[in-house]
Amino acid sequence: MTQELASPKLASPLADATGARVHPDGIHENLSRIQDEVFSTASALDREELADVARLIRRAPRVFVVGAGRSGLVLRMAAMRLMHLGLGVHVVGETTTPAIGAGDLLVAASGSGTTAGVVKAASTASAVGAKIAVYTTAPESPLAARADAVVVIPAARKTDHGSAVSRQYAGSLFEQVLLVAAEAVFQSLWDADGTPAEELWLRHANLE
Repeated sequence: MTQELASPKLASPLADATGARVHPDGIHENLSRIQDEVFSTASALDREELADVARLIRRAPRVFVVGAGRSGLVLRMAAMRLMHLGLGVHVVGETTTPAIGAGDLLVAASGSGTTAGVVKAASTASAVGAKIAVYTTAPESPLAARADAVVVIPAARKTDHGSAVSRQYAGSLFEQVLLVAAEAVFQSLWDADGTPAEELWLRHANLE
């Protein structure tokens, strides 16, 4: 008699290799927690600080962005939006990024304000007469000291694992609010520019 082979039991999408389960209620709780943290932290941002960044962007012939890790990824997103507005934007570290010069703007992000590569980029920009805008949690940091405009994001630093400010891991809250802040700056610049969305879309990448 032919014995039927038992069908392999499919692993639940909510179970990991050890069989531990992630409960939907936990997902809901964390969604609510993150939403609340982002809302409260973004609400605490200084609007005039953000307006200072927007003014520097409008006046700059070229904008350069620099950040490490996840902060750098957020600023890449911000650079894309500024490109959609028709601005000359470059990401520091790319092979086609030119030298920064006098009058240009460097937008830098570092939660701690001590990230070595980001601080070095700001020092170089300052030495050639470029303006500097900084997003950080640390207004007393070496990066903030080099800036013409500083946006203080009151989030926990990624090394502050016991912070009461956020229950999220590392610098997640800083990076989330950095995105919101950068989007608010872009949206305000777009409002002032008045270019229809259809025109902005013509600048969107078509070699994807």
